[in-house]
Amino acid sequence: MASLLIQGGRVIDPANQVDQLLNLVVIDGVIAELTSGCPKTDAVIPASGLIVSPGLVDLHVALRDPGYDEDEGTASGTKAALAGGFTTIAALPDTLPVVDNRASAEFVVLQAERAANCRVVPLGAITRNHDGAELADLGQLAAGGAGGFTDATKAVQSAEIMRRALEYARMLGKPLLSVPQDPTLSAGGLMHEGYYSMVLGLRGIPAAAEEIIVARDIALAELTGGHVHLMCLSTRNSVGEVRRAKSLGIRVTADVSPHHLALTDAEMAKYDANLKVSPPLRSREHVDALIEGLVDGTIESISSDHRPFAAEKKSRELDHVPFGVSSLETALAVCAMTLIEPGHLDWPDLLRLLTCGPARILGLKAGTLSIGCAADITLIDPSATWTVDTNQFHSRGHNTPFQGKTLRGRVLQTIVGGEVRFRRQ
Repeated sequence: MASLLIQGGRVIDPANQVDQLLNLVVIDGVIAELTSGCPKTDAVIPASGLIVSPGLVDLHVALRDPGYDEDEGTASGTKAALAGGFTTIAALPDTLPVVDNRASAEFVVLQAERAANCRVVPLGAITRNHDGAELADLGQLAAGGAGGFTDATKAVQSAEIMRRALEYARMLGKPLLSVPQDPTLSAGGLMHEGYYSMVLGLRGIPAAAEEIIVARDIALAELTGGHVHLMCLSTRNSVGEVRRAKSLGIRVTADVSPHHLALTDAEMAKYDANLKVSPPLRSREHVDALIEGLVDGTIESISSDHRPFAAEKKSRELDHVPFGVSSLETALAVCAMTLIEPGHLDWPDLLRLLTCGPARILGLKAGTLSIGCAADITLIDPSATWTVDTNQFHSRGHNTPFQGKTLRGRVLQTIVGGEVRFRRQ
């Protein structure tokens, strides 16, 4: 039996409320022991001064495979995930063709196995071809490995179809992942509708575009008993609606992205295409509400919302570039800068939002260092400072607003199933 000792690190396992200096023993790819002793093993990884965390989990990542290989692929995207400390990611179905049948879900799994980097859980489409007109075969998608269902960047416009989808997904024990945005209000918008959109002369996307769909999806979750997960919350009222729904026992969960925590709409004065994201960067009062939602537990997950694009797609005029940030490799450090350094959260709090929090939403056996679980582990140097350089990215997408920024906290090694899959040089 192959054995590994990770020695002398600060073991933080939020799922089990562990935060101690311990040695972690891995045998045959499985967590075998957390101990203050020093057993003999085949290999040793010194971890003094490092955080030993469960592998990070991301609820929605655009791998762009198949169909958009110029932007990303399974091999490059999963390598970027490892560099960011993620050992499990959920792949969005907005590919070409769309992941709306069993064979396409199985293709995602097969591509991930071939890449042999991190674990990949496919997300299936809610409606065929993301057209919003007809439900996809959710049962067959689940049989093909889908961990949940989403129309990716599109909200399901028909309340009736969304209702039926929630009912089917409830029977399958899966969540629906919804991007809450009403296209009739957001169409043509480039940034948050507010003071800066007026000053800059750019068409805005009002907060109401999100809040209308948030309220509708919560009402449908209450009606059906289904589980709706709201992706990339960005407004104060959305957080309040989720908080109210949770107090009533409605099955609603939510996540937020690092860039929506770190940046505001004031940044758009740079006219930087890498700041064009969906939902848009909001004003300070909305950002403060998102942080409050993380602190009080209303929002239980942070997702990178990795949306990589080829350089030529992000170098057009602002109104023609696609929405999105390449964010897997900066997510942890941006969160540390935004949430830990100002004192909003500590490391156990942040890691809960990046490990067991998202794992529970998808019902995954991940994000924990429990004895007997797969040894998916991330080693983090919390004091390391580094400057973001997209030339060092593993992702094909270099579209990040953090290029040239100095961040603190960096992943040094990522272990999947007891095997070191990433080691920073």
